Amino acid sequence: MPPEQPRIPPTARTPSGLRQAGLRQAGLRQAGLRRGSLRGDGRTAPGAPPLGASARRTRARTWTGSKGRTAAAEAARERAELERGIRFRSLYLTIMGVVLAVAAVNVLLGSVGFIKENRSRPLTDAERARYVAEDVARRWRAWPAGMVFPEELPYTALGRAQQYARRVGIAPEAACAAAVDAPVASVLRKHGCRAMLRATYVDQTSTFAVTVGVAVLPGEQARTDAAGELPVDDRVGVRPMAFPGTVTDTFGAAQRQRTGWVGAGPYIVFSAVGYTDGRTRASVPLEEQVNSEMWPVAETVAGRIARALAEPPDVPRCTQGNVC
Repeated sequence: MPPEQPRIPPTARTPSGLRQAGLRQAGLRQAGLRRGSLRGDGRTAPGAPPLGASARRTRARTWTGSKGRTAAAEAARERAELERGIRFRSLYLTIMGVVLAVAAVNVLLGSVGFIKENRSRPLTDAERARYVAEDVARRWRAWPAGMVFPEELPYTALGRAQQYARRVGIAPEAACAAAVDAPVASVLRKHGCRAMLRATYVDQTSTFAVTVGVAVLPGEQARTDAAGELPVDDRVGVRPMAFPGTVTDTFGAAQRQRTGWVGAGPYIVFSAVGYTDGRTRASVPLEEQVNSEMWPVAETVAGRIARALAEPPDVPRCTQGNVC
């Protein structure tokens, strides 16, 4: 027999009633499906999906396209870092290259200037004059005492006879003020006198004693200024230097018959002459002093020492010898 159709109330036969009835039937079918998926004994109904199948279907899956995009992004980031490192390295190398180039140019220019400055070339007039002045100024220390005060010095006696004055002794280096009389000491002190060197000579007959004193000034200009202020008095000057046990052991300030000086370079060479027998200045008549050969001997001995100290040296033609 055909199944019995459900009855529809008369009020539900209107169009709106039909729509509501249809919706209720659709809801009943969906509910029936949900209820029918499980049997009353808890087993899955035939045709129903197994338990947990929906959970497995909802798990996230990693797609091949997503992995490729991640690797591409990582590779791009690495390439960007590599390019940035290459740019920094190029900039560093460029800066270092510029620094090294500038340093090389400076070294090259310095080397060229050094070679140019130190190559052998002819001396200028100013350089020659400075060479001479420096050589003369250091002789009082650079030369041995025997060169400053030679053992024998020639002089011309009466009748133009060639004779020799003999050195008796050399005194130790002394302060300028201690080796001269007070009027002279004040002038030398004012102009910076550095030291006084003294030696005593006798003529060939040992009749006269001559003390020669070399005053060392800072320079030729200082010597010129000091010489212009020295007193014009032949009774003052360098103090005589006696050497006991020789013919000069009685030669002192009272025995001086005459004094004088001569300038040479940065030096003032003083001289004091007297008799070796102890005669004083007051005991000798003036005409005897004038007519004797005493003063020519003293003047010649002091003059030779002064000329030797101030004699110009051999000046090289070039800065590195005579080849340029």
